[in-house]
Amino acid sequence: MSALYPLVRPLLFALDAETAHGLTISALKTGLAPRAAAHDPVLRTRLAGLELPSPIGLAAGFDKNAEVPDAMLGLGFGFVEVGTLTPKPQAGNPKPRMFRLLEDRAVINRLGFNNGGLAAGLSRLEARRARGGIVGVNVGANKDSDDRIADYVTGVAAVRHLASYITVNISSPNTPGLRALQSREALAELVGRALDARGGATPPMFVKVAPDLLPEDIDDICAVALESGLDGLIVSNTTIARPDTLRSAQAAETGGLSGVPLFAPSTAVLRAFRQRLEGRIALIGAGGVASGSDAYAKLRAGADAVQLYSALAYEGPGLPARIGAELAALLRRDGFASPADVVGADA
Repeated sequence: MSALYPLVRPLLFALDAETAHGLTISALKTGLAPRAAAHDPVLRTRLAGLELPSPIGLAAGFDKNAEVPDAMLGLGFGFVEVGTLTPKPQAGNPKPRMFRLLEDRAVINRLGFNNGGLAAGLSRLEARRARGGIVGVNVGANKDSDDRIADYVTGVAAVRHLASYITVNISSPNTPGLRALQSREALAELVGRALDARGGATPPMFVKVAPDLLPEDIDDICAVALESGLDGLIVSNTTIARPDTLRSAQAAETGGLSGVPLFAPSTAVLRAFRQRLEGRIALIGAGGVASGSDAYAKLRAGADAVQLYSALAYEGPGLPARIGAELAALLRRDGFASPADVVGADA
């Protein structure tokens, strides 16, 4: 399948992006997806106490309903994050709501946490529980919720026994008012209640933050993270900014921008978090990763591991294995025995 993807891609790109993604999930569910070779030993690393065979992870949003985590692990990801799962099923925003920016190798989405709800996701996670692998679960709030923090508490309590780690997603730009939870007072309440709902020291808990942050926002988030005992942050979600460099006619669509144009701003924010936190909690770098050199740059900026999603649409199922091989070569070239040895080198 990996070698055939350049032939298949024009057919997929002839469809709207969301339809093509649905077909991809259906294909992966058949169990016929290719399997990558074993991870290069030099890629082994740790993330918030978790042993990863590779620091290359799949970001939330690809597998919203926890339908294909094992297929994605088989493609060469070191860890996979499913979701976002909300307590109740919800349809999300009106279609069309997902757009390819071909000239920019980017995507804009305004999906709005469309998913089948916690119960359906939990049944699938329970069914694959014995298969192993690092599978994190991303939880969110329903759009019409009267108490969004309570939704996160519900999600954390529900998935804590099935998730390798939990991500509290407060940074999607497609649920009105959600990003207000990144303010210091609201975030402190949310994280405190979510950690209480976890009911112990494991699984590790992350908060996923936006790239569109002011320095004082970063300071507030860091303060809450350190004071609360949070295990880590994912930096970052999609951006509402529109760089002047965008060439695609689809750039005017509302929603969160991801892909290549997000790499530089998200890496700059990642570096700022690393400088303030000085390695005291774990960081996952996300945004625009499409190559081994991109992953290497994220690690050097302060990420303990990285995630990608949008690049899969452009590069196909062979991408995670290729990034792993490229990263392994870069580590060996520069004399590093593990990704952990290079984390924060440029921060």
